[in-house]
Amino acid sequence: MTVRTRVAPSPTGDPHVGTAYIALFNLCFARQHGGQFILRIEDTDQSRSTASSEQMILDSLRWLGLEWDEGPDVGGPHGPYRQSERGTIYAQYAEQLLNAGHAFKCYRTSEELDALRDERKAQGQFAALKYDDLLLSQEEFDTREAEQWPYVVRMKVPSEGVCIVNDMLRGDIELDWAQVDAQILLKSDGMPTYHLANIVDDHLMGITHVLRGEEWINSAPKHKLLYEYFGWDMPVLCHMPLLRNPDKSKLSKRKNPTSINYYRKMGFLPQAVINYLGRMGWSMPDEREKFTLDEMMSAFDVNRVSLGGPVFDLEKLTWLNGVYLRDDLSDDDLKRHLIQWAFNEGYIDQILPQIRPRVQTLSDVMPLAGHFFAGYPALKEASFDDVNMERETVVDLLQLLLWRLEALREWDKAHVMAEVKMLSEHFELKMKQFLAPVFVAITGSTASTSVMDAMVILGADVTRARLRHAISLLGAPSKKRTKVLEKRYKELGAN
Repeated sequence: MTVRTRVAPSPTGDPHVGTAYIALFNLCFARQHGGQFILRIEDTDQSRSTASSEQMILDSLRWLGLEWDEGPDVGGPHGPYRQSERGTIYAQYAEQLLNAGHAFKCYRTSEELDALRDERKAQGQFAALKYDDLLLSQEEFDTREAEQWPYVVRMKVPSEGVCIVNDMLRGDIELDWAQVDAQILLKSDGMPTYHLANIVDDHLMGITHVLRGEEWINSAPKHKLLYEYFGWDMPVLCHMPLLRNPDKSKLSKRKNPTSINYYRKMGFLPQAVINYLGRMGWSMPDEREKFTLDEMMSAFDVNRVSLGGPVFDLEKLTWLNGVYLRDDLSDDDLKRHLIQWAFNEGYIDQILPQIRPRVQTLSDVMPLAGHFFAGYPALKEASFDDVNMERETVVDLLQLLLWRLEALREWDKAHVMAEVKMLSEHFELKMKQFLAPVFVAITGSTASTSVMDAMVILGADVTRARLRHAISLLGAPSKKRTKVLEKRYKELGAN
């Protein structure tokens, strides 16, 4: 048997370090067994998936040195490798489940579903809905079908008993069927959910081992049942521990930069980042902290993975990156990395139009453009003293802007400007007044290049990180204040 593993990211935002972490371990497992590693794009969420996000995923994984044998850009014998291009395949298998009586058409409305769940909760039962809960009378079913109501295809699941799922690291895991709902397999728009597409693709692509995050443990019974319905062998499962913040909470962008692009733009070396991710819950046989990707692949043993939640500590990563910079790079190597990082022609070409109207001598360039070559601006709370605005209003403004920019799918001046304009109207401020604290947060100064252009050039990851940094410096909103802001944020979305 040829070992075949895969990583299947969704192109719905910035490329996440968690994706790189799972990709790394799948690659190492495949290479350790002389097997193959596949990249598949799970873009069934058409409302959120973008081509630019997919490209960022490819670029980021390649920057880290993670190469795949088959994928959307390199092809392979099991394509296409984008789920959005495999719709007819999923429809065929959904129909097979319907014909076999393992799935059913569900014409229930969202209001009816909410009412059914509330009723179950009131009776002290699990909220998971089963086939019997969702049944309509034959007359009502026929009426809705004749009137062509939208429907989804759901799978039938047992109402009682336990499902035993075997895991490479955890042994047998028992999961209660009562907590498993009649999972949607095909959405009303004809697109599959992750659960159907994942099973069908893994089978057709010959995936033998699935290393994925432990958040998928609760979905394992549905997946095991689908394999049984189709009569297919199930790949070996291995649920990796989740990356965590230093406070042990799940790694999130609210507490730690999670985008691979952030680390790239901040000047981290790819070999340092991949080395650090390799240490997340795993160790070399000789326990050394510093090792290359090739060394990890050669020595990899999945049984050395620890189930304790690995802590993603930015200070530790920064220290390791410093070791690489000082110990591994010659002067020529360091110069090359500096040029690739920020002193390349493409980046400089974006900056020159910003400083040209303001420069009188060459020595003016760095004071004017320094924020383009820095991590975080050298901010202090007093940096915002010249902003003619109450401190709480400044924090509210920055927080709402951050949330809006986190949800932004297209990062260009027009889209960023639209968010700024909308929020300035919400705060009843002129654009210049609204941008005053943003100017300080992004550039570290009240007098520099255009802050709008700076945000576009710096990119989404660095812009968001600088806003978070400024909010933290000024004092993040209290829990009570955050609830008020979240309400305002939802109202903005509704408008």
